[in-house]
Amino acid sequence: MFDERRRQEALEELGILDTPRDERVDRVARLAKEMFGVPMVSVSLIDRDRQWRKTEIGLGADEAPRQDSFCDYTVRQDRTVVVEDAALTDLFADNPFVSGDPHLRFYAGHPLHAPGGEPIGTLCVLDTEPRTLTDAQLDLLRDLAFWVQSELANDAELDHAAVIQSTLRPHAHPQVPGYTIAGGSVSRGALAGDFYDLGMHDGALRITLADAMGKGTGPALIAASVRASLRTAPERGLAASIAEVDRLLEEDLGDTAMFVTAVHAEMSPTTGDLDIIDAGHSLAFILRADGSWEHLRSTSLPLGMGMGLQPPEIREPRNARLEPGDAFVCCSDGLLDVLDPDDPYAHVYRVLTELGPDGAIREAMGLATAEAATDDITVIVVRRDR
Repeated sequence: MFDERRRQEALEELGILDTPRDERVDRVARLAKEMFGVPMVSVSLIDRDRQWRKTEIGLGADEAPRQDSFCDYTVRQDRTVVVEDAALTDLFADNPFVSGDPHLRFYAGHPLHAPGGEPIGTLCVLDTEPRTLTDAQLDLLRDLAFWVQSELANDAELDHAAVIQSTLRPHAHPQVPGYTIAGGSVSRGALAGDFYDLGMHDGALRITLADAMGKGTGPALIAASVRASLRTAPERGLAASIAEVDRLLEEDLGDTAMFVTAVHAEMSPTTGDLDIIDAGHSLAFILRADGSWEHLRSTSLPLGMGMGLQPPEIREPRNARLEPGDAFVCCSDGLLDVLDPDDPYAHVYRVLTELGPDGAIREAMGLATAEAATDDITVIVVRRDR
């Protein structure tokens, strides 16, 4: 039975309404847009008389009336709703969102739930042209919605797991002539599942940063298993290593809807050539010597999420090169909370320029205790000095 009073209370208890946009939620929306090939995506929360969008692509407004909204219907149904052609349905043909702006024809939404199970909003993909979805795409929509839901929830209990945390940190960083290599990871009073790894294999530098969904011992153990898998057979190439992790996560955790975002890279110190596989992480960059930034964006799914797709997703490395003075920078999303919100790139550039990679890592670790910090912070910097 739909309980509007309790649903509204659960939404308000989360404290999300009218908060600023969040890069974690934004990147799920971007990924949904790319994977479904739609012009519009929204993470909508259903308030008393409005639908407020935590993030949106292509809709141009942060909120709209709740009355007659497709998302309100999805929340009330508390199930996945797909409308292949709204103009041909009795329920939606005369809907103002169909007859007027944005002239919707296709809608697919999955409900988002508060920790107590109350439906509070949706992740939806929309188009002005009719569409159909395959079963695999419906599964993908549900998985992405669960990802958004986990980012929005704020009641997860954090625990202390210092032993596991220590196993996820390299005890020493490789020494490579002509390069400065630095990395660090610190928890915000608990273990969140971030980890990084740096090591040499056959003269190449292997770089890994990963973030298991959620906080606590469970994600930490998943992160540890991912790290172990990537380290078990270093002779495997990047694509083969990532494919093996995908397979293990699907076999062992396929029914838990848990997943891991990751960057796995290999660099040739001789040439500076960098091969990168980004699995849904999208927080890897090259800071060029002239101060410009190259964002190594990803449209690939997180590890453990794409194995059910037909055909299966094949991740191929992206190629880049570090020239003298360039730095490869990769971080977990916890760093986003503590950077200058008006110009995060300038903040990172200034710190790297003034303090160098090692000093920048120390500063980032110190920011984990700042009031703005809400999550663990993990950062890697590899700078080519000559």
